[in-house]
Amino acid sequence: MNVIIMKAHTKHFEDFGKVQDEIKFLTKSEIRLEILKCLDESPYTVKEIVENTGMTYSSVSSNMNKLEKNKNIYKKDNKFRISYLTKIYFENIIHFKKSLEVISNFEEFWNKHDINNLDYDSVKNITDLYDSELVKSTSTDIYKIYNTIKAQIVNSEKIMAIFPYLHPDFPKLVEDELRKGAEIQLIINDAIYKSLILGIDEDLRKECLKNKKLKIHTVKNDLKIYLTICDDEMSLGLFKNDNSFDQNRILISSAKQARRWAEKLFAQIKEEL
Repeated sequence: MNVIIMKAHTKHFEDFGKVQDEIKFLTKSEIRLEILKCLDESPYTVKEIVENTGMTYSSVSSNMNKLEKNKNIYKKDNKFRISYLTKIYFENIIHFKKSLEVISNFEEFWNKHDINNLDYDSVKNITDLYDSELVKSTSTDIYKIYNTIKAQIVNSEKIMAIFPYLHPDFPKLVEDELRKGAEIQLIINDAIYKSLILGIDEDLRKECLKNKKLKIHTVKNDLKIYLTICDDEMSLGLFKNDNSFDQNRILISSAKQARRWAEKLFAQIKEEL
């Protein structure tokens, strides 16, 4: 029995070693990755890859020979194609590369901030935020974050938001959008629920709650995340490690994948209430 287990472990490490060697070979050259990027989209000739990438013929030809020899690509009908296994390797390499870029490009947003409210899937799919923009307050525009949030919400037909704190203008902002016919769904903590509700016109509030134009989900514990999903954009804000909300920077994005990422996070947090 022990011999069988040892053989299984040995095979596992051998397989891991092969995968590691394969990834090392592919990532060792940016030229190879560019070639695979082209072939991942469509079969091409060497000349077409040179034209699409702007790389020299000798560089492309040399690396394609290596890729073909390593069985990463193959020729069919006078055009090169990426092998199925290499396609899997390549897509995972690109996913990992993008993940690192999302972290490094927005390092000051993630560093020294609490991300415990991001569930496993949100972290795993962090590449969905690749096309986001980091918005920061400045000494000459200290209200830039609030004005950005307000611009996203105003005139939106559907709004989902997690408010970890109550800005004095939030009740009026919510009221104005309800009057325009917007559907609003909020997740807030008990501490700010009363202030928000009382800040909205009573008749309007009752009507919107009745016809489900306004839905409010409350939590007893403090929320340590800010999130909005509107018609065209999403925005994300975090708490610093000292438990204070960082009002000086948020991530925003109008990309569809970023909005889907935010919608899934909102649904996950609502489910856990």
